[in-house]
Amino acid sequence: MDLGLEDVHVLVTEQGAKVSAHYRSNPSTLGDLSSTYGPEQLLAVRADLTQEDDLIQLFEEATATFGPVQILVVNHGYWPPEDVPIARMTLNQWNSTISTDLTSSFLVIRGFLNNLEKASDSEKEKAAIVLIGSTAGKFGEAGHADYAASMMYGLTMSLKNEIVKIAPRGRVNCVAPGWVRTPMAESALQNPKIVYQALATTPLKKVAQPQDIASQIVILSSPLVSGHVTGQVVMVEGGMEGRLLNRPEDLTS
Repeated sequence: MDLGLEDVHVLVTEQGAKVSAHYRSNPSTLGDLSSTYGPEQLLAVRADLTQEDDLIQLFEEATATFGPVQILVVNHGYWPPEDVPIARMTLNQWNSTISTDLTSSFLVIRGFLNNLEKASDSEKEKAAIVLIGSTAGKFGEAGHADYAASMMYGLTMSLKNEIVKIAPRGRVNCVAPGWVRTPMAESALQNPKIVYQALATTPLKKVAQPQDIASQIVILSSPLVSGHVTGQVVMVEGGMEGRLLNRPEDLTS
């Protein structure tokens, strides 16, 4: 499964989980997690999530090490750096984003469900999928329609009705962040205009920390805390009400 670093810290340190953490090509992206927790708690697994054979190998490794995967966190994604409206977007960009963000999620989820079918009844009791979406999936994202189109509601609502055919207590939910202060976002958040646009309709007036997202993932993963919660998209965006479309200077005639 593909977890953010903060998610792994919370799951392992606070919840005692055994985690299989995915990386695509460079294991250093997992930082010092392997040395911090050791092979008894953390397995780093390489896979290109767009390749079916890699997904089969990923779940085989995870299952051989820790037993059947019970909780899947789908947390990978790609945001094309340039703003490109649909009228100017190439088919290659569209296909690339959909393949990376949506098709690969389908392959990961299918692999998880196929392996879940082989698990025992007691192992299936804790089955859960947590998808990671975005405010783009709710409010849209002009210039990034390819990214926004790969988001969350239809997939979450479909899967929550399918997983119970395999695991009767299985649950599927989605956590959808807004801006989060991660290394990838840090440079953009140095721009006051971007920060203003991000927070203009946000009553909490702050950018989320990784811990804010990780905590919600753990809550939704828990059959004890969220055992009767499924098919939900939890927006973790400080109460954002939408996009800031027009500034005062845009409204002058």
